[in-house]
Formats: sequence, structure tokens, C-alpha cells
Amino acid sequence: MSARKVVVTGIGVVSCAGEGIEAHLAAYEAGEAPRTDAETFAPYPVHPVVPLSLDTQIPKKSDQRQMEPWQRLGVYAAGLALDSAGLKDDAARKAALHLIVASGGGERDYAVDGAILTGLRDAADPGAYLNEHLQNDLRPTLFLAQLSNLLAGNIAIVHGVTGASRTFMGEESAGVDALRIAQARIASGQLDAMLVGGSYNAERADVLLVHEMGGFLHTPDYRPVFSRGGAENGGFILGSGAAFLLLESAEHAAARGAKAFAVIDAVANDRVRRKPGAVAEALPRLLREAGIENPDVILSGATGVASLAEEEAQALKSALPDTRIRATGDVIGHPIEAVPPFGAAIAAALCAAGKAREVAITSVGHRSGEGVIRVTAA
Repeated sequence: MSARKVVVTGIGVVSCAGEGIEAHLAAYEAGEAPRTDAETFAPYPVHPVVPLSLDTQIPKKSDQRQMEPWQRLGVYAAGLALDSAGLKDDAARKAALHLIVASGGGERDYAVDGAILTGLRDAADPGAYLNEHLQNDLRPTLFLAQLSNLLAGNIAIVHGVTGASRTFMGEESAGVDALRIAQARIASGQLDAMLVGGSYNAERADVLLVHEMGGFLHTPDYRPVFSRGGAENGGFILGSGAAFLLLESAEHAAARGAKAFAVIDAVANDRVRRKPGAVAEALPRLLREAGIENPDVILSGATGVASLAEEEAQALKSALPDTRIRATGDVIGHPIEAVPPFGAAIAAALCAAGKAREVAITSVGHRSGEGVIRVTAA
């Protein structure tokens, strides 16, 4: 059986660029520096999400209260995608809709972390103190961080998307794999439709600490992704946001009268052993596997980590010398797992607006994982 065409029929995005695909397309075309906060976590800049009217997608205040920001962002964007696809009020289709979420480890309660670490200094019996406070101070989830699969659970509760769900962890690669598996399952005929995406909250001292310990953060001010060279200031600027897409087989979309933004033709990925030249060797091969030959634009998910960004840029210019390269980090920042879904969303919008016939999306993870996505006009 030949593979079915997989189309994008719904897009929901929120970030520093705004809410909705029109705002993101406008920010992409403007090419201006994204909304940046360089003061709150100085010397580490972040790209904060725009203020949202949560009630429009998460009507119950009780639901809003029990979610941390990364979950609220994801649930909100998923609702936008369902609205965009015309499925928000279709309870029967949502009940059968499968879901894939790309997620990090959930938000830690670092106020509790800090209180426990401070108290341990003067505790007469540190072991007993630790046990007591772990029992009394934890969330109802019995964990110091919200579990990653709670985002999928809250999308099910709030929006009624109650088909099977999967949550992928693994930084940028999780976003690539979420799209790859969703596209493959629909193309093969296993499913007719899937909701897929990810979310990230960058406005947290704990994640900035983790990434700074790895030497991955750029300081002190915003600079374009491919202009952050040098050992001292190469790195990424985290961005808060969420991106979800409704993917369907072309036949299924046509049968319900849904308009397709674009086609997700192929997703290729790898996890090469990182050494000098490994990324430059992997990317041309992945471009070939995805069937990319003459795209109108390359949407790069480059982190800004100097050595990787330089290697990626050189490889892409060599493989596709006539194609311009735009970094999604210059539009939305770097929301880790959500970077590939954001790239697919912007690519689909470009195709739907008639501004591109073919878009190549690249993802080179800051620690591991490489991916390429081919999006074409419907």
C-alpha cells in the first residue's frame, strides 16, 4: 500500500512572538529582535511568552490553578490547534484523537527545594529532617517536579482529547520524534489524525541553572543565533512557548471539509556520536533521506551553541548553497522540546500563505540528536 499524504489542518502556537500563527508569521517576516527579558534572570536573557487570556482555552480556574506554567502553555496551544482545525466542538472526533507530547522533566518546586536544602544545614538529624519534609512538603503527585505526562493528561481533561497518548522526553530530539512518529502512523494508515506538539517554560531559575552548568547559555543580551560565535558567549537563549499541530491524512481531512495548511512529507532523524565534523556529515544525509533538494527556505532550529551552529551553517550552505537559512531562535527563542513543532508550524504557515512551496526544517540538539523535516504546499 502506498503511503498516505499527511497534512496539517490545525496550528496552535504561543511564544514571545505572540498568540496564533498569524502573529508568528508576522514576526518571522519582520525579522526584528524577539521580545527579550535581560533583567529578571540577569545575566541570562530569556524570551518570555506574551500575556495570555487563559480563560479562553482553560475555562475552569481550578484547572488553571493546578497546572504549572509549562502545562498551561501546552493546554492553551493545544486548544488553539483544535480551534484552528475546526474540532473544538466535535466531541466524538476528539474522543478518538490520539496525542503525542514532547516534554521535559516537568517543573520543579524550587521553593521547596531551597527550603529543604537551607534547613539541612542546621538540622540535628539531617536524615530524619529530609524524610519528614519530603513527606510533608511534596506535591500531591508525590514528586518534587510535575510529571511529564501530566500535560497530556490535562489536554485530555480540558479539551476532551481522550484517545491514546504518548509523552516523549529527550530535549530537541523529543520534538523531532513526536512529529516523525505521528507522520509515520498516519501515512501508514494506522491512524487518521493525531494532535502533536510540545511546550516549555523558560522563565525559571532552576532550568537556567541546569543549562548554565552545562555551559549552554548565551549572555548577556540578545544576539542572532548565527552571530553568537566564540567560546565565552556562544549558546542559546531559552524561550517560553508551546506549539501544537493537528495532523491528518489528506483523505480524512477532505472527508470532513477541513482545509490543509501544508503537507508533512517526511521526517528523518539520527543520533550520531558527537565529535568534530559529525553534524556536518549527518545533515546532508538526513536532507537526502527526507527528499529535500531545492527548498525555498531552511528553518534552522540551531541552538546558538557556537561549535554546533557553525558546523550546521557550513553543512547547509554546502548542501543547499542557494537556499537562505533562518533560525527559529531569532523568532521564538529556544523552547527545547517544542523547537521542531514550532518549525513545522511556521513552515506550514509559509506554505499556506503562498510564501513557500517547500521548506526544510533542521534540528541539531544542544547535546545530541539531529533531525530534518520536509514541509511542502498542500
